Amino acid sequence: MGKTNHDSETAKAYNGHGGTFKNTLAPIDTPDPSIAYHDGYYYMTFTHNGTDIMIMKSRTLDFNGAERRVVWYPPVDTMYSANLWAPEIQYLQGKFYIYFAADDGANENHRMYALEAETNDPMGSYSFKGQVTDATNKWAIDGLALEHENQLYFVWSGWEGDINVEQNTYIAPMSNPYTISGPRVLLSKPDLEWEKAGGPPYINEGQAILKKDDRIFIAYSGAGSWTPFYSIGLLTLAAGADPLDASKWTKAAEPLMKMDSDAEVYGPGHNTFASSPDGEEDFIVYHATSGQSDGWNNRKARAGRIEWNADGMPIFGSPLSLNTAIEVPAGSGFFQAEHALVEGEDNIIFSGIPSALDTDVPLLLQYSNEEGEELRVQITVNGEAQSEMILPATKPNELGYAYAVITVKEGHNKVGIMGHQAAKHILAIEVPRFEAEYAQFSLDSELRDNPERSNGRSVVIEQGVKEAIRFDYVKVPNKGTYTVRIKAANIAGSDVPLELSVNGERAQKLTVPAGERGHLAEVLLNVKLNAGPNSLLFGNASGAIELDCIDIISEIK
Repeated sequence: MGKTNHDSETAKAYNGHGGTFKNTLAPIDTPDPSIAYHDGYYYMTFTHNGTDIMIMKSRTLDFNGAERRVVWYPPVDTMYSANLWAPEIQYLQGKFYIYFAADDGANENHRMYALEAETNDPMGSYSFKGQVTDATNKWAIDGLALEHENQLYFVWSGWEGDINVEQNTYIAPMSNPYTISGPRVLLSKPDLEWEKAGGPPYINEGQAILKKDDRIFIAYSGAGSWTPFYSIGLLTLAAGADPLDASKWTKAAEPLMKMDSDAEVYGPGHNTFASSPDGEEDFIVYHATSGQSDGWNNRKARAGRIEWNADGMPIFGSPLSLNTAIEVPAGSGFFQAEHALVEGEDNIIFSGIPSALDTDVPLLLQYSNEEGEELRVQITVNGEAQSEMILPATKPNELGYAYAVITVKEGHNKVGIMGHQAAKHILAIEVPRFEAEYAQFSLDSELRDNPERSNGRSVVIEQGVKEAIRFDYVKVPNKGTYTVRIKAANIAGSDVPLELSVNGERAQKLTVPAGERGHLAEVLLNVKLNAGPNSLLFGNASGAIELDCIDIISEIK
């Protein structure tokens, strides 16, 4: 599995309970993903069977438990009734817009169109604003807006003429988010060998905007999207240059991301970009398949962290296998008070807490209490009272943390905090749960679908495997001793001893008791954890164990 060494890492200010996630990002096909982050949520749209515009809503980049909603259906018998491709969601000039390509059933009639949100909710209703076109009115797909120095530009993939020979990258000025106000400018033609794979036609498409330190990049996809050679290239605008000056754009000679047969990732492309919730990290989100011959089938959204070199250029790296645990974006997991519903001074309600089934979960409150006396608050879930919590006083400019366990329902839950000026004192809540399927587990371990588990899946640890499963980037607010709850099913028929090593230290022993087959046991263990990232490694089981998740449920003081 490889090693993770946290010894040299300096503890940073607490920024969420951390953990890992894995590709793919959603359980359904999500080709041509586009992502926007707004008010504590990620919103993703994608090509949804070419029939409508669907949006998913999630607190994290993991959309497996996300809300889904079709926000717009095309009217019948129009030039934009069929083949809705690659919708792009963007927040521009105080409103959400969705750009999409569509036709009347004939590909040569594909053009770009715009929708404008009628409310502040990206999952709400949209009005049709019409076609987005330049004077040539040529074939066009994959359009989106570039906002730079208070000016809007439209970037898209189009034909030079009326024949499907090659798709080029074009840019044009805009007078508003749905109107092109000047001639199109050719930025790139598919003239590199890698861009021509699978053609003709030869391809530049799937453009996406990336900004960093006042620099502008356009990522695009080249080669046939129906082939495993589909890859991501890059155009770079010279610092301070006019985006409409084609001579100021430089094309990378080689793709920045391409297929990796060793990782079983084929046709990575048509990407979008997303920042971490705290704005400190950049991620690339793209679709890819797991089969060399999948073509347009099985295209699902995946993600990877972007690195930056000394010259300020992005490094996308190789696409990651479905078995690779990826550290969650910085700041993930927080349900911030600024995005919650406040009812007077004494009640604050956090919505959108997902659960795959009726179960209990850990809850971590982040608060400030400088009044000198402890505060007593009531936790409610979906309007029903549950546990009571005491929040000790905190020093000036110091944050407090308090743990509880609550019971949630299948679906999306609302967690309320009621008490003396709770809306003033509560800053955020979290669910510090770490799912086994997102951990790094050995090839000897088995991923298993199970609707009775917390996230619909679990991992079976086989007998005798020394390093069976490792939970990395487990973070806590303060260095100390915490109670870790392990949810596991004993499938060996008798008590099974198991070892847990924390941060490479000497292993502790625990026992998963025998019980009815498939019944989850809860094993509590007191564990010393560092402030910042920790690694918890399980192994050397004397029998087979089905591991569901681990929770941080309390700090022992």
